[in-house]
Parts: sequence; structure tokens; C-alpha cells
Amino acid sequence: MKTSYLIKHITGTLLFFAILFFSAGRIIYWPGLIYLIIALIMVSLNYTVLRIDSDLLNERSKPGEGTKQWDKIILGLAFLTTISMYIIAGLDSGRYHWSPDFPWSIIVLGIILTITGQLLFLVAQKQNKFFSSTIRIQTDREHTVCETGLYKIVRHPAYLGSIIQALGFPLLFGSLWSVIPIGLSIILFIIRTNLEDKTLKNELTGYLEYSGKTQYKIIPFVW
Repeated sequence: MKTSYLIKHITGTLLFFAILFFSAGRIIYWPGLIYLIIALIMVSLNYTVLRIDSDLLNERSKPGEGTKQWDKIILGLAFLTTISMYIIAGLDSGRYHWSPDFPWSIIVLGIILTITGQLLFLVAQKQNKFFSSTIRIQTDREHTVCETGLYKIVRHPAYLGSIIQALGFPLLFGSLWSVIPIGLSIILFIIRTNLEDKTLKNELTGYLEYSGKTQYKIIPFVW
């Protein structure tokens, strides 16, 4: 395991949770604690059962050359929307209670969506040995098309997982106002999917044929 990647991963996770709990103004903040428990379980799975190989770990830790400029912009905007949703959710459900109380059934649905989405992401990452953290054609790693597992169903299963967990976030936290940054985040996922798909069709050998067999980008039988 690459120590620098592990440190970067843990530091980033702690940063987001520090922002969340600071915004909420208290430590005994049940939505935040539930979300933290889910995150710890997923981190454990990420480094045990669903652990990726060392080559992909190196790639995700420090991608090689060729990252698309538009992807750098999208990733920067995605970081801002993520920070915003933590701040707004914390201020809303933890401190000022702008939103009405959500019934437990809705909160449980949010928990289920969050877990499902994060698991989908981790499984997609495990199944694709070219699952870089940026959009680039990995010629230095002899990039080939992944068309097994979840990739038989949709071409971008990780984005499906990310959207599902994003939909679960406001339900788990009971925050209507957090829907605003989450909506922007989902729009960014859709834009990134479109641009990535076009790039792969144009630049990755075999991807155009793969897209003919696996027709849907994110949502089966829809898109």
C-alpha cells in the first residue's frame, strides 16, 4: 500500500468531517456520526476486501501525464460543491434547523442510498484496473477497455454510485438546503460522464465497439 495515498485519503476525509462538525457546532450530531460510521466502513473495505492493486494505487495517488484540462476544471468545481454541501448540511440540520424534521423512514432511505452508492463506487474501482482519479488515456499503462462486471451493465458505474450516494445525502442529513450544492454536483457528474465518454470513444482503442455492446452510460435503459 502506498503510504502517501493512504495519508492523503485519510487527511481529505478528516478535513471534510471537520468542516461538517464545525458547521453543525457540536460533536453529538447524529447525522454526522452516522455518516462518519459509513465512511469508516467504506475506508476499511477500500483497503481490505475491495483493495486495488499497487499499479492502480500509484495511478490514483499520482496520475501520469495527459489529464484533460477540462477535467481539472470539473474536479475543482466538484471540490467546491462538496465543501458547500457539508457546510450547508451542518449549518442546516446541526445548528439552525432551517429544514423541517424528516421522518425516520426518509432518513433510513438516505442511509441505504449512501451505502449503496459508495459500495457501487468501490466495486467499480476494484473491477477496473485503469480507474484513474483523472480523465486521461493511460498509454504508459497500456490502457485497455474494461467491459466485465458492472461495466457490462453501464459504461460508467462509478458515476452511477456517486449520483446515488449524492441523492442519499440530503435525506440522511434531513437538509433540504443541501439539495442546492448536491444538484450542482450531479450536473457536474453528468457533464464529466459525457466528456469522458466522448474522449474514450475518440482516443481509446476498442471503446467505440464496447459502447455499441454496452449502450447505457450511467442509468440502465435510460441513459
